[in-house]
Amino acid sequence: MNRKSSLSDLLPGDSAIILRLADGIPSLTRLRELGLLPGTKVQFVRRAPMGDPVEIMIRGALLSLRGTEAVQIEVEACRS
Repeated sequence: MNRKSSLSDLLPGDSAIILRLADGIPSLTRLRELGLLPGTKVQFVRRAPMGDPVEIMIRGALLSLRGTEAVQIEVEACRS
């Protein structure tokens, strides 16, 4: 069953579909420009040893996000 959560809730190897990015946060605007858009599938790759940043794969590219950004991105978990 699919469930809604934030990108920061995922575990390494999990895949999810982006549902929504919070509005009014300049760094999230830049992430939208890089392709983090609703409907896009992402795979959670890893979390740094201290928990921040997190690394995701999107459209074949690896992208690192701050934890404060990842928590603002609503996703729905899906099968890989």
